[in-house]
Amino acid sequence: MIRKINCILILLLALVAYDSSAQNSQVLYYMNLPQNHMLNPAIRPTSLIYIGLPAVSGINLNVNNNFVNFSDVFIKGVSADSIVSFLHPDYDVAEFMAKIKDINSIEPQGLVQLFGLGFFAGKDLYIFLDINERVEGNVALPGDLFRLGFEGNEQFVGSKIDLSSLRGDVKYYREAGLGFSKNFTDKLRIGLKGKLLFGIAAASIDNRSLGITVNDDYTHTFDADLMVNFSFPVNVYLNANKNIDSIKIDDSRFDETSKLVDYFLETKNIGFGLDIGAEYSFSDRFKVSAAITDLGYIKWKKDITNLKAESKFDFSGVDLLDVYNGTMTFDSLGQELLDSLKNSLFLTDTKTPFTTNLPFGVSVGGSFNLTKSFSLGLLSYTRFIGKQVREALTLSANVNFGNLFSTSIAYTAANQRYDNLGFGLAFRAGLFQIYAIADRIPVTWNKVISDGSTIPIPASWNTIHARVGMNMTFGNKIVKKNDKPMILVQ
Repeated sequence: MIRKINCILILLLALVAYDSSAQNSQVLYYMNLPQNHMLNPAIRPTSLIYIGLPAVSGINLNVNNNFVNFSDVFIKGVSADSIVSFLHPDYDVAEFMAKIKDINSIEPQGLVQLFGLGFFAGKDLYIFLDINERVEGNVALPGDLFRLGFEGNEQFVGSKIDLSSLRGDVKYYREAGLGFSKNFTDKLRIGLKGKLLFGIAAASIDNRSLGITVNDDYTHTFDADLMVNFSFPVNVYLNANKNIDSIKIDDSRFDETSKLVDYFLETKNIGFGLDIGAEYSFSDRFKVSAAITDLGYIKWKKDITNLKAESKFDFSGVDLLDVYNGTMTFDSLGQELLDSLKNSLFLTDTKTPFTTNLPFGVSVGGSFNLTKSFSLGLLSYTRFIGKQVREALTLSANVNFGNLFSTSIAYTAANQRYDNLGFGLAFRAGLFQIYAIADRIPVTWNKVISDGSTIPIPASWNTIHARVGMNMTFGNKIVKKNDKPMILVQ
């Protein structure tokens, strides 16, 4: 019962702290697609002109974490064909806890390209414009929070659990970027992209200090100094003691189409971003490249709500011994816990604007052409999220026949996994270039038997990344050694 109670504690804390940056595809990097300038603005496609139509030109989904795989959540049961979840009595909690890190993160991301345009202006100047709709989030949970939930609180009696590393943010914003790439020497090409960011909605936690003391009588005392910030139309309702009773969305802001449109076109939450990249050719066969993407921030000023916790507070009446003795039900305990958390926060009158930074990425890669159309690529991508660092290393084999046909097969080591495959395919049908990309495809699979049907599930999977789209492309530029283009017009 203690474990169940503390699991609820974890979930509630995650919701309070949930403050859920840039998408990256290792497969996309060496394919001949206009979208690869989002990863490195120095990279140019062979199409003379490309146009990306709203939504059709690109939909991107990326979800990853650094601690949980499918094989950790679902394990084989007693029979060979059965699978049990972490909630099952036969689940080995000790094996799961051995994989928990000091800081455990979950990072969902989504991108829809609303419009794209790229074209060559003169000999080698490439200009591009992108408008993207983006949703990004990340949440970091301290390992002790999991230990409290799954192993019980006996080991923490009389001590304080430090949760100051708990953090997160979620933001929904529109990105308009204008950039160019150009050869500054025969071997060196540099790209630059400036971005104007329009924030639509956000939630963020500013955690200065947070801890839980497990008392000798198994009650819990919170010591908090944190702020939860919202930029979204919400109404906060207080109880008789001026504590927060509930938080609800202000539906009146969206009850008419015109109001809904006005909300999504608002430009009060402004931010700026920058991508910079370079590509250096040692020869016709070998080149290296590097880029820094998504340097930037958003200043949130619209529909501000600040909730603050700055005090010590107990779980009033929450004594785990009462559950053992049967004097309190599980439901009553959960309600007491929820009430204590709500009573710890209070509404400020300041409506203080807040700033969220974009996690930025650093890419370093090299490619070697074995033939005119076949190359091998190596790419390192590092993503910085506050003090946390994410690293992925990819080896790929790539085939590019202009913009008529492009494909890539990749092997990626990332998120403590070393068995991830990636695949990308793009082909041209008339004026349209159609593509689909998937990173980190699981190699090994388990199966679940349900009502006589077999359902395959990945055995080890902690990252999902997929991108699909269709571009309108015109012409094809084949770059010779002297950089004089030969143009093939469709």
